Amino acid sequence: MTLKQAQAGIEYIINKIETNDEELNAFLFSLGCYCGSTITVVRHLKSGCIVAIKDGRYHIDNQLAEAIKI
Repeated sequence: MTLKQAQAGIEYIINKIETNDEELNAFLFSLGCYCGSTITVVRHLKSGCIVAIKDGRYHIDNQLAEAIKI
């Protein structure tokens, strides 16, 4: 399942991030978004979703939400 399909308010574990962009992978890693970490969808929006990773909340666009497998 992808992050875009996740239910809001439930904590999930990231299984895989499907991107070929090393810079994006490094950025996500710096946020705490990597395989084995937990992520919670706070709210779904038209343009993407608001997620909680560790102590922060971030906006993830739809394309990136499809690339994050949970």
